[in-house]
Amino acid sequence: MPRSMKSFEKVRALQHTLPEVEEGTMYGGAALKTRGKMFACMATHRSAEPDTLVVRMPFHERDRLIASNPATFYLMPHYVGYPCVLVRLGGVSPRALRGLLHLAGFEIVKSGVRMPCPKYVPGLAELMNDALGRLPLLE
Repeated sequence: MPRSMKSFEKVRALQHTLPEVEEGTMYGGAALKTRGKMFACMATHRSAEPDTLVVRMPFHERDRLIASNPATFYLMPHYVGYPCVLVRLGGVSPRALRGLLHLAGFEIVKSGVRMPCPKYVPGLAELMNDALGRLPLLE
């Protein structure tokens, strides 16, 4: 079994505790999805460290997590423009990982994944995703 699949077992073990979650793939790696939308997957870009999970979240939450625990949460230049954080699976407890995955999956359900500005543009991304993303014409 490849190393990344073995690492994903830690994530897979929590899948049954999360509502509306299914397993799938994204960019050739194992992923968790809610309503068909990915909220966590194994990092496949070469810049990420081995055994790294990519978890979707708002930019401000990502920055807060990285500042609070840089040994576990980090970011590489490839991922800067995307609403996600990189998680070193070896450095996160099952309880913390479950909470992180629960919040990431909830964000997908809550927001309906309507992101008019999926790339980070300071000031503009928050405005477009928070305000315009709620408008019914974007459904």
